[in-house]
Amino acid sequence: MRHRYLHLDPELLQSILAGIDLMRIWNHLVLAAGGDPDEAMRWMRYLQEQGYLDPSLDLDAFFDELERERLIERDEEGARVLTGSGERKIRRGALEAIFSNLRKGDAGYHPARSSGEGTEPLPETRPWSFGDELHRIDGPRSLANAMKRSQGELELAEEDLEVFETEHLTSCATVVAIDVSHSMILYGEDRITPAKTVALALTELIRTTYPKDFVEVIRFGDRAERIPDRELPYLEAGPFHTNTREALQLGRAILERRKQPNRQIFLITDGKPSAITENGRIYKNPMGLDLKIVNKTLEEADQCRRQRIVITTFMIATDPWLQEFVEKLTRVNRGRAYFASPDNLGEFILTDYLRNRRRRVH
Repeated sequence: MRHRYLHLDPELLQSILAGIDLMRIWNHLVLAAGGDPDEAMRWMRYLQEQGYLDPSLDLDAFFDELERERLIERDEEGARVLTGSGERKIRRGALEAIFSNLRKGDAGYHPARSSGEGTEPLPETRPWSFGDELHRIDGPRSLANAMKRSQGELELAEEDLEVFETEHLTSCATVVAIDVSHSMILYGEDRITPAKTVALALTELIRTTYPKDFVEVIRFGDRAERIPDRELPYLEAGPFHTNTREALQLGRAILERRKQPNRQIFLITDGKPSAITENGRIYKNPMGLDLKIVNKTLEEADQCRRQRIVITTFMIATDPWLQEFVEKLTRVNRGRAYFASPDNLGEFILTDYLRNRRRRVH
């Protein structure tokens, strides 16, 4: 069963569409349409009919170009579908939308702090020693040492040489867990589309920046299950409750078997747990925050902490009481939480209990 919510707020649309190119609009609408190109096309035509897109834009030519570039194609029944290239384009677009303004290192967890034999150069230097690679020599500083030692004569000696320190690079195992419960499309607010955007950006970031790392995706509603990350554009919220505890349990079970020294769960949700699994049966309570559900979920977050699994929560909602739960979960796990409004994924409020800080991330 497909559940969709379509509400076009005129002022919000005008602010979003101003200055945005057609490909970015296309990527967003395809995600909102559950990966259905035909429906995304209908929405783009509707936006143009309502005056939100320039009437002079030739949408037919744009759609034809998508086919020529093989971003979409026709299936056996004549319907348009995304190609592998089209899926990659959406992943890259999500990565650019989320992380183009974030500073390097803000969203990852590769926390080795000591210097040593690695591949990432640090600004600090140390005296050269036998066996150091020549390309790591800091030429200007080495020459300055020689000039100082020889009173202005350019006589370079071994003792003058300095090399750049390098950072230990440690591998990381990551589980990306995305909430597909009914609350993600409830109350007239589309939260599932920005949630998919964040999930796509995270998986693409890991795949491209840390190719030796492990990453797996799970979706959770009444239950939690693994899915291939290529299915992310097609996810839709359904008539499900939010079993955050089982998502963390499954994520922890996956990570327990990994040998990487760093392990983390990215939890993408609107914050409210409303179900737990007990003895194979689902206990549900969608009304408010059920203390039984909350406490069991927090116990699982603490269990993750005990096994040194860091939980980073991306909160796609602005409700204060939902944010309060995420704050508590993050504090128990000593993890991180990024708070974002669904219509402003370019800015997050980061709560980092690893470093005891709270700041705005652009």
